[in-house]
Amino acid sequence: MAQAFLATHGIDLDAELAKMQSPDANPQSSPNLPATATQSSAGPPIHSNTLPTSIRNVSLPSRPGTHDVTLNPNTGKITYIGAHDPEIALLTLANQKYGNAALLAPSLCHPHIHIDKAYLLSHPSHSKHQIKEGTFSEALHITNLAKAAFTTQDLLERGQRVVDESVAAGVTHMRAFVEVDAIVGLKCLKAGLELKRQAEGQGKMRVQICAFAQLPLFSDSQTNSWSEEAKFHDSEAEKIRSLMREAAANPEVEVLGSTPYVEADGERAKRNVEWMVGLSVEFDKHLDFHLDYNLDPSQEPLIHHVVVILHAADWNKRTTNKTIVIGHATRLTLFSTQEWKDLKSAIGDLPLHFVGLPTSDLYMLRTPERTRGTLDVISMIREHGLNACLGVNNVGNAFTPQGTCDPLSLASAGVGIYSAGTMKDAEVLYGCVSTRAKEAIGFAGEDRSGGAEQSRSDGEVRVGDQADVLLFGSGKQDWRTRKSVAEAVYLYDCCRGRRGFLGGKATS
Repeated sequence: MAQAFLATHGIDLDAELAKMQSPDANPQSSPNLPATATQSSAGPPIHSNTLPTSIRNVSLPSRPGTHDVTLNPNTGKITYIGAHDPEIALLTLANQKYGNAALLAPSLCHPHIHIDKAYLLSHPSHSKHQIKEGTFSEALHITNLAKAAFTTQDLLERGQRVVDESVAAGVTHMRAFVEVDAIVGLKCLKAGLELKRQAEGQGKMRVQICAFAQLPLFSDSQTNSWSEEAKFHDSEAEKIRSLMREAAANPEVEVLGSTPYVEADGERAKRNVEWMVGLSVEFDKHLDFHLDYNLDPSQEPLIHHVVVILHAADWNKRTTNKTIVIGHATRLTLFSTQEWKDLKSAIGDLPLHFVGLPTSDLYMLRTPERTRGTLDVISMIREHGLNACLGVNNVGNAFTPQGTCDPLSLASAGVGIYSAGTMKDAEVLYGCVSTRAKEAIGFAGEDRSGGAEQSRSDGEVRVGDQADVLLFGSGKQDWRTRKSVAEAVYLYDCCRGRRGFLGGKATS
């Protein structure tokens, strides 16, 4: 009976007993290995690596009562979910963790964060460059001054802070932007790749590196509106294109990105789009645009040109499961219902996702009338059938001085930003920093097809899912423990007591 039960948890009792009886099962008992060699080469005991983890007595989204959940690090899957039974504890060989009825939900995701520009305002290497005007041009100017002084150590320190604070929040997947231009060359990219290798090697997080062209690809010093701040010249545009091609050839770089709106005019912005689509198709990379960052109804939205070029490039056939992400896109907030319908129809079956960046948009983007705007991800998903999620974008720099590396803070703020206070709203908002965010950057599970309303709840946990989950902390009193997605979104917990799991293994 016990053997059958354990099998449902992914545990082969006979195999585990055989391991324990084998003379090689415990390296420390071998007379041929010194103690120091055991610690450095053998690694942790086999049970901490290969045995499943049983997380007991947890609340699950959309399920009444509390449950026991088994995560199998060998398969990276959730292998068992059953009603919590305290008697079962005596039977399992799995590593056990206790949830005290706290919520267990899908882990969090950064679909859009700039790790090379994070914490510039507070790091001692760059803190002399502080905000005085709060404008986009000033932010670009301050950032370029800092970029000219970037060192590898500085980049690693600030990037590591992003990783550490994200892991503490329960983030298991991240798209990290690193700039490529004539100022920094490939310095930011190399630092980003080092951070990626370290985070993934330690089992803390899956990191996608996006080689990102913040500066123009086709505007020269006479026509570029940012020339005074950026000291930009046409020869540097050619240099950036060369560096982007070099980055694209690197197999560790999974994403290419650019900023068409910094080009001098609409025609050059379109050339930027066309060149980037071609480069992404050539090297089979994900594509990410900062696009349509304005609230000007007189400006033609570039999103239509992006969609046309993607179809013309035959994106779905010429790339292998690669997505396109559009960041900012605040111009779209001025769309009528018909314009949204037309855009949805034009997109068709393209794997195109939008990411709202409210902390940056609401701080940086303004009109003379003090109008604000950021993508209404709730209505985009529910009313218009589009793929949308939320991202942190920047933290601690002139583009976004405020904020945190915790994506859940965006979902919590979204309740007010979008007037989205129902429990169903909270589930969508949680998905926007979790499952929908992962789908946007290409980490969709086999059981999720993307798109608008899903056939299952955004926060639901099921057997067969990837074992990428987040266990929330428990309160000193039972009623203070967050037991639902709505409570996790409504009542921000400042990351207290959270524990993340990636592929069934604890990340911290």
